[in-house]
Amino acid sequence: MIMQTIISFDDFLKVDLRIGTITKVETFEKAKNPSYKLWVDLGPELGIKKSSAQITRLYSKEELLNRQVLCVCNFAPRQIADFMSEILVTGFILGNDKAVVLASAERDVPNGTKLA
Repeated sequence: MIMQTIISFDDFLKVDLRIGTITKVETFEKAKNPSYKLWVDLGPELGIKKSSAQITRLYSKEELLNRQVLCVCNFAPRQIADFMSEILVTGFILGNDKAVVLASAERDVPNGTKLA
């Protein structure tokens, strides 16, 4: 059995989860693990933010372009090799090979919309 940390609703509200559209994808050659560099449009309030994502097992660059994804937007930026990752693109980790299925909305949502 996995032990869970119980958080309050106020803790949940601190996490800024928003939907955005991937507008640019590049192979991240300098990353330790196979990854992409992503540029995600998070709407007029946040603009375009960058993320490094280890999602190469299930997604090609072409499949990612124009796909909406759910992002954590208020983590501190993180330097990964020569790239500054500003947001966390969320997903579900599958099995031992750690393939990631991206989290998204079941229909198109305006970029920057917050998860409530």
